[in-house]
Parts: sequence; structure tokens; C-alpha cells
Amino acid sequence: MTELQHFPSNFLWGVATAAHQVEGNNTNNDTWFLEHLPGTIFAEPSGDAIDHYHRYREDIALIASLGFSTYRFSLEWARIEPEEGHFSVAELNHYRRMLETCHEYGLTPVVTFHHFTSPLWLLAAGGWEDPATPERFARYCDRATEHLGDLIGVACTLNEPNLAWLLKALGIGGEPAEHRGKVPLWSAAAEALGIDAAKVAPFQFTGSDAAFDIKLAAHRAGRDAIKARRPELMVGWTLANSDIQSTEGGHELADQVRREVNERFLEVSRGDDFVGIQTYGRTVFGPDGVAPAPAGAVTNQLGEEIYPQALEVTVREAHRIAGIPVMVTENGLSTNDDTQRLEYFKTALAGVESCLADGIDVRGYIAWTAFDNYEWIFGYGPTFGIIAVDRATQIRTPKPSAYWLGGVARQARERLSAVG
Repeated sequence: MTELQHFPSNFLWGVATAAHQVEGNNTNNDTWFLEHLPGTIFAEPSGDAIDHYHRYREDIALIASLGFSTYRFSLEWARIEPEEGHFSVAELNHYRRMLETCHEYGLTPVVTFHHFTSPLWLLAAGGWEDPATPERFARYCDRATEHLGDLIGVACTLNEPNLAWLLKALGIGGEPAEHRGKVPLWSAAAEALGIDAAKVAPFQFTGSDAAFDIKLAAHRAGRDAIKARRPELMVGWTLANSDIQSTEGGHELADQVRREVNERFLEVSRGDDFVGIQTYGRTVFGPDGVAPAPAGAVTNQLGEEIYPQALEVTVREAHRIAGIPVMVTENGLSTNDDTQRLEYFKTALAGVESCLADGIDVRGYIAWTAFDNYEWIFGYGPTFGIIAVDRATQIRTPKPSAYWLGGVARQARERLSAVG
């Protein structure tokens, strides 16, 4: 176990979820829509998920009982604004009850306003390439902050706006507008929505120049709307930053991807209060693209090399380029072997501590994820959770890694409290 010598007293120790992955039956958003289309790339529909929408109170109590001080979760825009310009007070009150429960159990709520999913009406209007999207997002952020802002501890505007470019480098999504009609899923979506396939631009899979401009503008407009209501609130966005490396002959491609995925997003983060870093491992490029895991490497459930050392690299990169406080808002491992996950956490946290020892302003460590849940296009196969969920019974069972990581969090706070 790390010696915990360099973690500050206000360091946030937590776990994270995302609304669509845990709530269940988010039938009014674009991801639910895409899950059910002909030619879908989603392995299975999300369905009831883990019913966190109804079980949030017991889930939050469980997270707190394990020793954590922070819970990161997301608001579901499609629930709050099911039709453009029409806001649901009932749904806003639901999220207010979640926030109140966090405070009741001593958890700082880190709230993400957009975690991949958008209202279906936004996708039909041109999604994340439409010039009106930043204004629409800011309006939603303003309304949500008006209703909820007094209970929010830290605000994240957009989750992983850069992921689409990393996925594109891996051969997933990122098609230019003029080619989308040739992709079965985008063609089916266009037909169902009655729009041209070139206009199908979901957040998670759209990595065009227009999407970069729209996402950046939406982030800044949303940030400004939140801070207009709560000027003192820390606001930033969270980035999917892999440790980009190369083998012989792959240096030029690696440099290009690092620039496109990591560096430019960090550069435009400089005016924010913090930047969230979400790292799972390294991505190695050879002359022909992504290189396979090294021979003999231990891999996760997705066939990727287990490489927890990547987190220290990306935190240092964020500090060097953005020059603002950093928060680890996601870090974790997809595995059925919880001993692997525990060892992964130990190495990753040692890297965070090394950054702190060197004077880097790291505000927290939030593991992905609290529960085994719906992992987007991969369905329910990958298990990132520190808490297992039997979806037939919805029974939650903490894994050894949950007790260990929660114990680290509790021990750090107790030690620092005793010193104080």
C-alpha cells in the first residue's frame, strides 16, 4: 500500500458512474436510440442497467460505507429536457434528491452535465456538428445549475470530448460527414430521424473539425452558464488521455495522435478551474497503426495490455500543458480477476503520489467504476466495477478492491486528521 505521505487533507477519494450506464431505461436519449437500430455497433441494449435510478440511495450509502469521500455521477440531459425548451422539474428534483443523499452520507458530489448521451431531439437537429448546440447546452446547464447548483461540489461540463478522435485512431467511428451514408448504423439513424446521414453526429463518435469547434464552444458556454449561477464552483471538463507511445517506425503517427487527442484539448483547457484526466493504459503505434499488446503481456477483458503506469504520464502531461489543477476523474481496469484490479490501483496511486511529491496540484482520484455496468458498445461483458452486480436480482457485492481502495481513502483522511 502507498505510504500516503503526499496526499493533501482536501484530496477527493471517490468512485464514478454515468447515468446511461447505471440508471436504466433512458429511452429518450440518442444512445438508447442507436442501441436498437438495424446495423447497430452496440453489443446489446442497456435495458434496466443496474436500476440506479431507483436504487441510488442504497448505492450512495454503500459507497460511503466503504470509506470514500466523493461520488462522481452524471445528469441525464434527455430526462431533464425531454423536448427542446421544456424542462422536467420532476427529473430535476430526482437529481436534487441524489445530491441531498450524497451530502447526508458525507460525500462530495462531482457532477458531470454531459456524459456521452444527448436528447434524441438534439441528434435530429444535427447533434455535435450543429452550430446551435453550444447555446442549447448552455441553456440546459443554466437551468440545471439554477435547480441543483447549491448542492454540487465540483462540476464537469463534458465527459471525454476528445474520445472520438482516439476511437477514430483505433478504427471506430469518426467518418467524415460525406461518408456517413455508407455506414449502416448512421444510415439507419438518418432514415429513422428523417434527416440526411451527413447530419448524424452523436457526441461519442464524431471527430471532425466542426465537432472540435462545437464541443469546445459548448464546454465554454456551459462553463460560463454554471459559473454565472455559482461563481465559486470549480468547473472543468474531463479528457480521455491515453499514454501515447510508439514502436520503431510509428513515431510520426504517435506524435500526430498525441497532438490531436491529448495536447490540443489540454491547451484549450488553460482557462478552466481544473482538468479531469481519464486514463486506462497506453496506446502504442507502429508504422501501420495501433500495435498489438507485446508478446506475453497480461491483458484486460478487451485484449488491451494492463499498464497502470500510464496514469502518472498523463497527469504530468496535463500539468505541463494545461498548467491548471488536475483531477483523476476516471481510472480503472476491465477484468474478472479482482486481484489484478487491486494491483492496478496500487501502481496507479503510486504514480499519483509521485506527481504530488513533485508539487503537481492533483485534487483527487476517482476510480472507474463503482459498479459493474453497461459499457457502451461492449454491452455488459467488460467488468470495471469495484462492486459486482447480479442484474437478475440487482444484489450488490463489494469486491476486495472496493474494501482496499475505500480503506486507503479512509486511512488517508484519518492520518491527516490525526496530524492536524
